[in-house]
Amino acid sequence: MALLQLKEILKDMKHYHRSQILALSQSGVEDKVISRYTDCSMEIVRRWSQRNTIYDNWRSGCPPVYNEAIQLKTVAIYCQTTPLANCGRWTLRTFGKYIENDPTLIELPTCRSTIHRFLQKQALKPHRSKYFLHITDPDFFPKAEHLFQLYLNPPEYLFSFDECSGIQILQRLAPDLQTEEMKLRLEEFEYIRNGTIDLFAFLRTGTGQVFVECRANHQIPTLLEIFEKHLSSLPGNAPLHYVMDNLASHSSYELCELVAKYSRIECPLAKKLDTAAKRRGWLQSENKRIIFHFTPFHGSWLNRVEVWLGILNQKCLKESFASPASIYNAIYEFANLWNDILAHPFEWNYDGKGLHQKVVNRFIKMLENSIEKMNSKFLIKQFLLMKNLIDAYQTEIETKSWVKLHELVNMNYDRIIKIIMNDGGPRKMGTAEIALANLIDTLNTHIGHEYKKSA
Repeated sequence: MALLQLKEILKDMKHYHRSQILALSQSGVEDKVISRYTDCSMEIVRRWSQRNTIYDNWRSGCPPVYNEAIQLKTVAIYCQTTPLANCGRWTLRTFGKYIENDPTLIELPTCRSTIHRFLQKQALKPHRSKYFLHITDPDFFPKAEHLFQLYLNPPEYLFSFDECSGIQILQRLAPDLQTEEMKLRLEEFEYIRNGTIDLFAFLRTGTGQVFVECRANHQIPTLLEIFEKHLSSLPGNAPLHYVMDNLASHSSYELCELVAKYSRIECPLAKKLDTAAKRRGWLQSENKRIIFHFTPFHGSWLNRVEVWLGILNQKCLKESFASPASIYNAIYEFANLWNDILAHPFEWNYDGKGLHQKVVNRFIKMLENSIEKMNSKFLIKQFLLMKNLIDAYQTEIETKSWVKLHELVNMNYDRIIKIIMNDGGPRKMGTAEIALANLIDTLNTHIGHEYKKSA
């Protein structure tokens, strides 16, 4: 990469000198003066003074050893195959040896540096990867829009809450060393496990202040104790809003009773709140002082306390701890430091624009390349999500994407049915078949209307 940048810099300097020579020559300046001013030889000055361009003449050059077809074939094999059966990833060295061992793949011998040059020419880096979180909640976008509006118009007491369970207490076998030669801190590789702890964190988004508690478990009684401690630290009549994920304990009946107690209302009977969905619905209802706002399933990135927990992990939790007490103290000290010096409002500007299109495009790509790796549970959620997007957000997605999705679902219909039949019992099969049929009917209706409009 550095060599390419150097070549570009030298090329720009060459053109710059030529433009100076041409401009000075056309202004009547003598060649000797131009040579001295531009620090170029007299031969170069005479040559470019006689031309009306600063660019080189076209040259045929030596014919390429690897034509375009060979280059593209090499790149295609490297990017679209794996060294093992459906797993593994090529390295330049391994791929070079593989081609050398099987000359029928590519007509000419290809070394490691040549393969690297082909990939670099196409701006490809197939060895690199990063995690992504695909949206699977069929009702993701209505839930996300509710949170977007909440963040863009936040109430005074808005808290993001989450818990980190199973934080390991790791003690390095040897102390760290600071080396003079390497100027690095050396950390012992081997460690002792001293158990785990659970961390509960409340972030007040308007100020950035945090309230943290560490415990040995995250059972419902522990959650209730910490939640009540946080509630009792706030003004008694202020409306309180909490954003949290869908962990089962976050919608327990005991938590409903605690919310009712501090909202000074009567909690509905347990038989009226006999499912998690009913309890979440009641906790989200706005006719009380304390209101919960649940993130979509598989949408923890919408909870802003996750940002602070990431900071805590980087700044504090990677050290060596000999006991639960030592890690407790470290977390509490960091929280105090944060509240005293580092706290700042956690502003939100994201409105979800473009996310609808991205979700559809990703599912299309999965159907094109990886349908055999899907299961019926994933397909059910995707079918429901796509149908909901057509019903409520069809204008956010390009028509050609819906046409492509329609083609792929029909093209892979038998493979999808096979996955449904082989994965799960009769109930799941029935749910999947209904979700698929509803999606196909909705796509047929939508695409038919679009064709009528264009006609």
